[in-house]
Amino acid sequence: MSNIAKLEFATLEVSGKNYVPWMIDVKMHLESMGISNAIYEFNNYLAQDKAKAQVFLRKHIDETLGFEYLDVTDPSILWNLLKERFDHQKEVILPNARDEWRTLRFQDFKKVNEYNSALFRICSQLKYCGQEVTDKYMLEKTYSTFHATNITLMQQYWMQKFTRYSELNACQLVAKQNNELLMKNHESRPTGSVALPVENATNIDGYRNNTCGRGRGHGRGQGRDYFNRNQSHNQNHNSGHGQGHWSRTCRTPAYLCQLYQESIKGKGKEENLIDNVEFTPLNVVDICNDMEDIN
Repeated sequence: MSNIAKLEFATLEVSGKNYVPWMIDVKMHLESMGISNAIYEFNNYLAQDKAKAQVFLRKHIDETLGFEYLDVTDPSILWNLLKERFDHQKEVILPNARDEWRTLRFQDFKKVNEYNSALFRICSQLKYCGQEVTDKYMLEKTYSTFHATNITLMQQYWMQKFTRYSELNACQLVAKQNNELLMKNHESRPTGSVALPVENATNIDGYRNNTCGRGRGHGRGQGRDYFNRNQSHNQNHNSGHGQGHWSRTCRTPAYLCQLYQESIKGKGKEENLIDNVEFTPLNVVDICNDMEDIN
C-alpha cells in the first residue's frame, strides 16, 4: 500500500486496456524529469539517467508484468517490449471511436458539460489513432444534432459564425445560466397572476388606524393621536373663521365629559369611574382636558 500511495498515476494493467493513457502519462513525467529520450533506442544518456527511467517504468507497471520482464534492465528495451505487446489497442479503439462519433448527438444529453465530456473523449481517441478532429467538425456535429424544438436557437448560434468550439461552449454555458434564472422566476408565480399585496392598515379620514386587533391595549395610543390631530385641525379651522368650536365635531356625549370632570375632584376615583364607563379613557382625557383649557 505504501508503494501505491507514491505512484504518480495508475500502473499498466496486465490486460493492457489502459495502455494508451499510461503511455501518455509516462512520456509526460519523464519529460518533467529531463530524461524523456531514455526510453528510445540509441540514446546517449548516462547509466544513471537510464537507471532512473528504468525504475520509473517498473514502478508503474503491474507486478505480474514486472516479473515477466525482470531480466530487462534497459528502459528503451522494456518500452519497446510493452509497445509491441499492447500497442495494438489502436486497432480496437479506432472502430469504437468512429462509431461513437457517428452516433453522438447533442440532444441526447441533459447538460452541456456532459456532452462536452463525451465529445472531447471521442476526439482524443480519434486523435491518438491518427485522425484529427478540427473545430469545424466539432461545431458542425453540435449544430446538426440539436433537438428539433431548438432549431431557432441553433440558427442563432450558427449565425454567430464561431470558428472555435470553445466559443460556442462559452455561449451555451451563459445561455444555460440565463435559462435557469428565467425558469426560477417563472415557477415562483403562475403566469398571469399578480403579486400578493402587502397588508396595509385601514385609513380613517386620511390617518392610519392600527387600533384593530393589535394586541394589548387595543390601540389606545393611536386613539390619542387621532383625537389630538382632530383637535388641532378643528382649532385651526375655527380660528380662521372666528367662531365655532372643535367640540361640535366631538362624538363623545357631553354628560360623560361632565362625569369625568366631577370624578377628578376626588382622589382615587378616576380609575374606577373610567372602568365603569364604556368609552376609551385616553380619548376622554384628551377631550376633557382640552375643554378645560379652552373654557
